[in-house]
Amino acid sequence: MIEIIAGEKGKGKTKELLGRVNSAVTAASGNIVYLDKSQKHMYELNNKVRLINVTDYPIDNCDEFLGFVCGVVSQDNDLEEMYLDSFLTIASIETDEEICHAIQKLDVISEKYNVKFILSVSRNESALPDSAKAKIVISL
Repeated sequence: MIEIIAGEKGKGKTKELLGRVNSAVTAASGNIVYLDKSQKHMYELNNKVRLINVTDYPIDNCDEFLGFVCGVVSQDNDLEEMYLDSFLTIASIETDEEICHAIQKLDVISEKYNVKFILSVSRNESALPDSAKAKIVISL
């Protein structure tokens, strides 16, 4: 399952994402991972959440990012949820085609390994492709 929190930069997507991840920790029976573009939110996350700074790794395009996600999933059999803050930035996504491709692949990973993905996307709902619009849970 994929959920998207959409909205322009500065609308409060990260705050919403942090609130969701911290409340999910109490109900989760498995592990939770938070992917971000920096360590900035380390102290805002519950200490049971694993924060990974994606920029620490040599990821240059969407497919490399998806391979990275698969690597994280493969190393944790108890992984339940993965939060992806600044999704377009950390996944090196620029076009609508890349958004569709990434969501399609994340859907496959989610179904096969039973991992829920929650993404924050810095675009208005109207500027997203239809495949992404169907997964929006919050539009800011």
